[in-house]
Amino acid sequence: MNNRLARIGLMSAVLAIVLLPVYWLVSTSLKSNREITQEGTLYPHGPTLDNYIRLFTDKQFGAYLTNSLVVTFFSVTIALLGGTLGAYAIARFRLPFMMERKVGLFLLTLRIVPPVVILIPVYLLMLKLGLLDSWLGLIATYTAFNITFCVWMMECFFREIPVDLEEAAMVDGDSRFGAFRRITLPLAAPGLAATAIFAVLVTFNEFLFALALTATPRAMTMPRGTATLIGRIDTDWASMSAAGVIGALPIVVFALLMQRHLVRGLTMGAVK
Repeated sequence: MNNRLARIGLMSAVLAIVLLPVYWLVSTSLKSNREITQEGTLYPHGPTLDNYIRLFTDKQFGAYLTNSLVVTFFSVTIALLGGTLGAYAIARFRLPFMMERKVGLFLLTLRIVPPVVILIPVYLLMLKLGLLDSWLGLIATYTAFNITFCVWMMECFFREIPVDLEEAAMVDGDSRFGAFRRITLPLAAPGLAATAIFAVLVTFNEFLFALALTATPRAMTMPRGTATLIGRIDTDWASMSAAGVIGALPIVVFALLMQRHLVRGLTMGAVK
């Protein structure tokens, strides 16, 4: 009984620590700036949705959110398509001098380079191509970063799937691509879901390149647009909190939709 109470108490404490920032963000979004900066209340004494309304009527937040959703969708989709095929090739085919074992490490090395190091070259490239302040420029930039991560992640999952399953399908008359599409890819769905979640999180929350490559609401993403709420004299804390709540919703919904793939076994039920 004592152990059970101790576990309940520990879980309650951990849950409170995890949910406290979420509660503070939501409660702050329902307060006025005066209540936030001058009164410092623990909960909104006069809850209001004016902060959310002002975001879409005065702050052009709808355009920022749309830009983030469009750029994230296309960049992650393209990166997953290209990265999945590249990872499968690395995992299944042999290259001279065993280069297939070094490609993944090389791609990972490119991914962990600090973004600020290549910020200026990327900016100059987009300037030369005429892609500044556009969806296409952001999509191309984020796809280039995400595809290396997707290849590195998916290669590990493909190596865990038995080659015998594909060979059995090909013996039955299926093609290499057919075996990949009907056998390997469904078994790699948990890995694909995990990779997609990480790629979406990184892309949707990216700020540095969005700051450098965009300048108007036509292409500003949600993090870049939220930064415009920080003025030289004061900061609109209430609107920033409301923007944080709205910006977190797409990620939460996406994670909930994908979670069932994360708990499935990689090859569960494939071999009987």
